[in-house]
Amino acid sequence: MRLVIADCSVRYEGRLNALLPLARRLLMLKADGSVLVHSDGGSYKPLNWMSPPAKLHVGEPTPEQIEEGVRESWIVQASKSDDRLLIDIYEIHDDIGHDLGVDPGLIKDGVEADLQRLLAEQITLLGDDFSLVRREYPTAIGPVDILARDGSGASVAVELKRRGDIDGVEQLTRYLELLNRDPLLRPVRGVFAAQQIKPQARTLAHDRGIECVTLDYEEMRGNVDTQSRLF
Repeated sequence: MRLVIADCSVRYEGRLNALLPLARRLLMLKADGSVLVHSDGGSYKPLNWMSPPAKLHVGEPTPEQIEEGVRESWIVQASKSDDRLLIDIYEIHDDIGHDLGVDPGLIKDGVEADLQRLLAEQITLLGDDFSLVRREYPTAIGPVDILARDGSGASVAVELKRRGDIDGVEQLTRYLELLNRDPLLRPVRGVFAAQQIKPQARTLAHDRGIECVTLDYEEMRGNVDTQSRLF
């Protein structure tokens, strides 16, 4: 892991074009090749990023860039597409690196982990024609709980919570933004699944085109006698 505090401007070129004007930012370079650009605000969401696999090339700036004050020109090139992140470094204030070793991954609490396992086994709760692709589908910003496909073959990203709130919807939104950059997956739609979903979270999810599903944990575990119900 390499962390660089620098005055920089950032351009993303590819399936979308975006510009971050000159400002002081944190550049996070991970061992998997991903590069994330952070500001001091906006919580934990990066301003822009390049997903792995990708390669970083540090080159000399052009004479025009040198006149503007650029000291280094970084090109982060995606390996599977023509997308690239262009970072012009004006001044580096700090540059540190650490070997973090192998991470054991996120260990979820019992109920949430069980929900993920049970929904993967009972994926048709989301729809009769759904099929499981993978649990813990990896992305540059963390694993998606479940990746599935619907009857039309379209990709569906599922975020699971015991209690669904706005933060969970925001988390799924970030996953969808990233997954929809992958030409092999897009278009990817989202499902926000929880035992309880707060009204504000449901409203935000619907506004962003994300489907909400309420799960009955006890019924999924087989602890409910559905034969004895009147309704």
